[in-house]
Amino acid sequence: MKTVLITGGAGYVGTLLTNQLIQKNYKVIVYDTFWFGDFIKENNNLVKIKGDIRDIKKISEIKYPIDTVIHLACISNDNTFELNESLSEEINFNSFQPLIQHFKKFGVKRFINASSSSVYGYSDSPNVTEDHPLIPLTLYNKFKGLCEPILFENHSNNFVCINVRPATVCGYSPRMRFDLSVNILTHLATKKKEITVFGGKQMRPNLHIKDMCNFYEYLIEADPDLVGGNTYNISDENISIENIAIKIQDIFKNKYNEEVVIKKTPSEDDKRSYYLNSDKVKKELKFKLKYSVENAIDEIYQILKTDQFKDSLENDIYYNIRTLKKLRIS
Repeated sequence: MKTVLITGGAGYVGTLLTNQLIQKNYKVIVYDTFWFGDFIKENNNLVKIKGDIRDIKKISEIKYPIDTVIHLACISNDNTFELNESLSEEINFNSFQPLIQHFKKFGVKRFINASSSSVYGYSDSPNVTEDHPLIPLTLYNKFKGLCEPILFENHSNNFVCINVRPATVCGYSPRMRFDLSVNILTHLATKKKEITVFGGKQMRPNLHIKDMCNFYEYLIEADPDLVGGNTYNISDENISIENIAIKIQDIFKNKYNEEVVIKKTPSEDDKRSYYLNSDKVKKELKFKLKYSVENAIDEIYQILKTDQFKDSLENDIYYNIRTLKKLRIS
């Protein structure tokens, strides 16, 4: 049985990934602050450790043999990063080198790093591949990008390093987020029958959360000679924010027989815009995506019709920036 340690394993992607790996007969160690709650079911093959990735002493106390580390922990997305720049820099950048050097020395065989496609910032190219220059527009983008060369400086045959630049993830997770583009707009359409689009022309790559988890699982088992030392874009559909809203409006009308109003507000607050190319994943690795933005919209709509998220508009736990403000983390 392989053991996988997931930093940030109690997060939006981490929770779903943890449950999936346990079902596939992996032992999973979740290392997380649990700032956003704990939605992971207990299991004999699960170990939960409450800790901060800045605390390398606590990480060094983990004595379980570890085959693979999947590094998800971070202060995620640009708005939360700007909330407390020093905290975000410490977690997203300063902690990275000590973390990776510890796991390399500890004997971990494989380290999978979750970077972000937002490192591309803005591009009018219709074909943003992994070789495209990084053009950070925010500190979040900048520090995600700066971690990547540190990762590959430590790559070796005995410590296989892989870098992933995911699109904006969407869809249902037990640790739900309603502050990501598809999720936000579907949530508002369901609860209020009204969507406000700020700007709207910004192009966004999107990826279903189940495909994200499937790709991480693929990378755990992939031939190290094939994936080692590589960076991978992973995305499904590139859609402008305005067209995401229109897609939701059409689905609600044609599938649910519900009218949704779209309101547009001029805004230049978010200048990120890029068209992500994921051919490397699809052609070189033969990895197949199974889910779509439409799947994400439908599952969020269906789950919101239950009582599971009846407090979804009010409860801060579903919104990263609101939760961090409330906790006053330092």
